[in-house]
Amino acid sequence: MKTNDYTTSFAVEQSPEDVFNAINNVRAWWSGDIDGSTDRLGAEFTELRFTHVGLVPTFECYGGCSDAWGFYINDSLRSLIATGKGQPNRTGDGNWEKASQ
Repeated sequence: MKTNDYTTSFAVEQSPEDVFNAINNVRAWWSGDIDGSTDRLGAEFTELRFTHVGLVPTFECYGGCSDAWGFYINDSLRSLIATGKGQPNRTGDGNWEKASQ
């Protein structure tokens, strides 16, 4: 069954372990304002496929949200995986998240 949920993917040369570690370092590529743990082990992969289930074109925020996810996944997370430095948004106190440095 095909859905219209927002999905993006990209391939990188880094190891599955490097990709997994970068994904779980959410504060370094997405936001410094996240509470709780983000480091549960899932599966290994060489292609990262991100789907925001429920974010569909009929929602009012689809354009802005899909553009934002496109940046965070395809630019910030990809950069974190490839170079060790992501482009997260600022924390609530206006500083860049230390984990990205």
